[in-house]
Parts: sequence; C-alpha cells; structure tokens
Amino acid sequence: MWGGGKVAARAKSPSPPPAPTTIPTTSWAPADRSVPEIIASLQEDYYNLCMEKSRKINSFVWHLLQEVDEEIEKGLEGITLNIPGNSRLMPVERITGEDFWILSRILKKNPYINGLDVRYNLMSDVGAYYAARLLQKQHKLIYLNLMFNDIGPEGGELIAKALHKNTTLKYLRMTGNKIENKGGMFFAAMLQINSSLEKLDLGDCDLGMQSVIAFATVLTQNQTIKGINLNRPILYGEQEESTVHLGHMLKENHCLVALHVCKHNMKNCGIKQLCDALYLNRSLRYLDVSCNKITRDGMVCLADVLKSNTTLEVIDLSFNRIEDVGAKYLSETLASHNRSLKALSVVNNNIKGEGLVALSQSMKTNPILSNVYIWGNKFDEATCVAYSDLIQTGRLKPDNTDVEPFVVDGHVYLAEVSNGLKKHYYWRPTYGEACSQSSNAEEILQESKDGRAGEP
Repeated sequence: MWGGGKVAARAKSPSPPPAPTTIPTTSWAPADRSVPEIIASLQEDYYNLCMEKSRKINSFVWHLLQEVDEEIEKGLEGITLNIPGNSRLMPVERITGEDFWILSRILKKNPYINGLDVRYNLMSDVGAYYAARLLQKQHKLIYLNLMFNDIGPEGGELIAKALHKNTTLKYLRMTGNKIENKGGMFFAAMLQINSSLEKLDLGDCDLGMQSVIAFATVLTQNQTIKGINLNRPILYGEQEESTVHLGHMLKENHCLVALHVCKHNMKNCGIKQLCDALYLNRSLRYLDVSCNKITRDGMVCLADVLKSNTTLEVIDLSFNRIEDVGAKYLSETLASHNRSLKALSVVNNNIKGEGLVALSQSMKTNPILSNVYIWGNKFDEATCVAYSDLIQTGRLKPDNTDVEPFVVDGHVYLAEVSNGLKKHYYWRPTYGEACSQSSNAEEILQESKDGRAGEP
C-alpha cells in the first residue's frame, strides 16, 4: 500500500556546524581498473550551498547526510536518503520548499542515491516545483516519497508533467497531498505517456469521481503500472459509479498486481462489480477494499470467485460489516476450494465467536493461508481458545496475526498486537526498521514472487 504518530518537537536552531575538513572519496575501483569520479561528500555540498545562499543549516538534515556519506565511503550504492518529518528517533526540524531546493541541488548528480523519502515535511507547491526539476535531471532516482507535504493541485501538475519524460522512477508516493480532482487528472494523463512508473500512491489526495474514472480508463491500456492506490476519493452520490469503471478495467488489464480502493463508499453492488471482473483477471494479487460498507451479501460474491481465482493472495476487508455469516462463507471456500490466498484481514467486521472460530478451522485444512488479522471483532472464549491453539501449535506464527493469547485464572484471552497488512503505512516505528517482512502485505507478495522465481 499502503495516521501518523506524533511529530517530535522541533530542535532549537543550532549554530551552524563547522565546515567539513575532508572530502571522502570512494575506496573501491571498478572491475575495469578505471579511476572512479571523485565526488564531494553530501555534507560538504550541503554546507557550501547553505553558505552560498545564506540558508540556515538544518541540523536534522546535516546528521542524516553524514550517515549517507559514511555508507558511500563503504562503497554502497542504491542508497535511499530518508528525511522523515515525523521521525521520533531524534529532534526534527522539518524541511520547507526552499530547503528541498538545496537538497535537490546536491542530489542532482549524485550517482549513489536512488531513493528519497521526505514524508511529513512542509514542502508545499514550492518544494513540488523543485521535486519536478529533480525528476527531470536526476536519472538514478527510482523511489520518491512526498507523502503529506502540503502539496496542492498546482504542485501535483508540476510533478505529473515532469514524469512525462522521466524514464527511471518506479515508485511515487503522493499520499495525503490534496491535489484534488485537477491534480488527479494530470496524473491520469501522465500514465498515458509514462512507461516506467510501476507503483503510484494517490491515497488521501481528495481525488474526484472524474479522476478516478480517468485512472480506470487509462489502466485498461497501461501495461507497466503494477500497483495503484486510489484510497479515499471525494465521491458524491450512491450509485457506486467508480466500481463499474474499475471492474471494467480489471477485465481488460493483465498487469496490475495491487489495487487499493479503501473508503470508496462501496457496498455489495460495488464488490460484485469487482468480483465479476476477477473471474477473468489473472494478474491481481492484492485487493484492498477496507473501510467500505460491504456486508455478508457481498461475501457471497467474493467467496464464489475465490473458488476459481488462483491469483489473489492478499485481501483486506478491514472495517466493513461482514458479520458471522460473511465470515462463514469465506471460511467454507478457504477450507475446501481456495489454495492461493495467503493473507486475510477481517479487522472490525462485527464478527462474533461462530464466524471467528470458522475462520480458525479453515486454517487447519488450508496450508497456504498464513496471515489472519481479526482484532476489533467480538471474541468469546471459544474464539480465544481456537486462536491460542493455532499459535501454540505453530500453525499461525505470532508475527502473522494481530492477537496474542494470555491466561488469567485459567481462562484464555486475546490481546492486540501491532501487526497488520499495512503496518507502518502512515507512521514510522519508534525504533528498528520501518517494516516487518511477515506483517506487511508488500513483503508477502514479494516472498511469493521470489518463491516462484525458479519455476518454469
């Protein structure tokens, strides 16, 4: 995929650090014995530019550039520069559009950095302008995360147009920037031209019905996009028109792997449109329909398509209302027919003991289903015992679910564990790495892909 934690207090304005006294150079030589180009350290370039342009040195950026310089000195390539404005590991002074201009200048010709994450900063449309210029001039960048940076429709237009000629960027996150319908239309038009972008996240961007339909239309022809996030558009009316177009797209598109349509006001008619398409689609592996209005009747359609669909591996039904009956429909299919689904989330679906126990029973006969998330439903003692048994016998690994059993006075209960399909989608952990392989949907799909790599 796919809110954020509290942003750390800003650091007090420090006195500028002293200029670096040495310029580290690479200590390795290419196989052909040619002498590599000597490149000044990022810290050196950053300091000099700040002095030249009379800009205050951002101590947070300064520290992170030092870490990257150390990685470059070790001979590492393919480095992602992370400057998250919501980091809780150290005091943060969020970067502005003018700060990003300095960053773009020092990154423009750096051959070692191919990823840039500047989530939760204050770039605005000014920063979007410089991000667009960076995309036009930096030919190593394959990952760019601009989520929640106060970028509006004009900034979205600049970035979308920059991607018309860009041939290197693979993954762009614009999440949470209010580019609205106008900006969404520019990105849809970009997908008619760009043939290198593989993942595009426009969740929480206030897209309108017009731009959602435009994306569905463009994706009937685009053959490179593997994942798209269209979460929480601003839709009016009850006709579920967006799902009609998305269903038609899934019938025609044979490349899309992940589709996120959270908060689309989707009801049973909408999920039926998607399920009808999934009888024909043989590429989609991750379907996110969380936070909609799907009930048990919609599960009749989904359970039926899962009997014949062998490509879907991850389904997110969180925050719907499938209840016991819907859970039992899915359980029957998973127990007796489907052997491709690996992860299922039914968090907060008003499911009681009967439906939850049925899901646990399906795992005993289905060896493929490995990740199940059930928190927020109504646990009775039978449910607690059933999932405790799955975990204790090793059938359900602790990292692959969002509950953990504990015993009080001889009775088994379940506690919540912070795992899920979109763990760390909005926020970063207090410590450690930003994603866990066993509790992140993208990693589940990657493990599956790697497992099939040797197949004919």
